Amino acid sequence: MQVLVTGGTGFVGRAVLAALAETPHRARILVRHPDSPRARDLAGRWRVEIAAGDVLDPASLRAAMSGCEAVIHLVGIISEVGRNTFENAHTRATQNVVEAARTTGVTRLVHMSALGTRPGAVSRYHQTKWAAEEAVRASGLAWTIFRPSLIYGPGDQFTTLFARLARWSPVLPVMGPGRARLQPVAVEAVARAFVRALTEPAAVGRTFDLCGPERLTFNEVLDTILAVTGRRRVKLHLPLPLARLVARGLELIFPRLLGRAAPFNRDQLLMLQEDNVGDPAPARALFDLPVESFRTGLGRYLRRR
Repeated sequence: MQVLVTGGTGFVGRAVLAALAETPHRARILVRHPDSPRARDLAGRWRVEIAAGDVLDPASLRAAMSGCEAVIHLVGIISEVGRNTFENAHTRATQNVVEAARTTGVTRLVHMSALGTRPGAVSRYHQTKWAAEEAVRASGLAWTIFRPSLIYGPGDQFTTLFARLARWSPVLPVMGPGRARLQPVAVEAVARAFVRALTEPAAVGRTFDLCGPERLTFNEVLDTILAVTGRRRVKLHLPLPLARLVARGLELIFPRLLGRAAPFNRDQLLMLQEDNVGDPAPARALFDLPVESFRTGLGRYLRRR
């Protein structure tokens, strides 16, 4: 099967390409800069085709999908800068992918959403993810939607960040009380689910939670990172009003002065105050996903680093 992967150069995308390389499927990735070092590295490492294009450019999407039978759509952002808004990156991009698939004859779509996505969500991240899901459900394609919790693994933007921070800082910041629960899931398990869904008839027309076996508070996640790295650090809890001011300041400084997305924003703060948990059993059973504790999985990749 020829499979187009959007978001293939990202954290989850690289794991999906690695999983695809172990199957007879042929992978093609959509990239805005095909001559970039990262794109060339992926092409050589995983023997993938490179298609120049952009999820906000319908014509380039149609060209990239030519000859494909399936699309794995992974594009998403956690912070905005320039035209990379939640509405563009999540909703409009998915609408473009759906329309291009219809036009080119692609019949299979496996879509990345997020745990917590629902109608009436408080964060714009989840609101735009929900609108994207609605476009997928109305597409007429053979679709599957995955909703992961916190994904961890080599190069992630959470556990790796806090592990590095713990190397030199005596404190770890916590926005608010840190009592909201997460179900961290290894990126390899997420990638396996996406790839196995391509040829699993029982996955068509269904939405799956992708999450680990443990429900841990934010504080407990940090405690696990410290335990695995063998460090003791103080958790500094910022009151929510102060955390909002910090997030607002970062939103102003980074895009305007540095041209980069803020490392933390008010939308993320909203999500950090909600539980991010689900039911791992259906996906685990259908796709034969591994069951591994967060501490074991985290230790495995941090020790490798």
